[in-house]
Amino acid sequence: MKETVQKLVKVERELSLEKGAFTLFALVLREDTPDFWDLLVAAPWIEVNKEDAIKYIATKVKKALTPQELMMLSRIVVIEQDNPFLEALHQAAQVEHGLMEVQHSIFFGLPIEHAYIIASQRTEKATQAASN
Repeated sequence: MKETVQKLVKVERELSLEKGAFTLFALVLREDTPDFWDLLVAAPWIEVNKEDAIKYIATKVKKALTPQELMMLSRIVVIEQDNPFLEALHQAAQVEHGLMEVQHSIFFGLPIEHAYIIASQRTEKATQAASN
């Protein structure tokens, strides 16, 4: 799994350079779906056109991962910038182009078995990172 996560770290960096920084980019394994991972994403640029953004992210992920790795992904979930749980996550984890591993936690009201947080930063910090 670590190799897959490292590939997604590279995808996050590439997307951040192309489109703008993420306020959240995380791979999570929910307790109720133990065999499939969700990719949680949030960024101001995603909300401009969610459908196109999801397609673009999916294309980048498909290019980076092997077919076997792709089979482990359930879906890409867009988290709205005004979701109060997003701020709570930022307070617990502040990561930019990095990696924080979390086990047995609650994300957005759901029990999480395992998570890899690649980016978690407030909107203003994401905007600053995108302009640098």
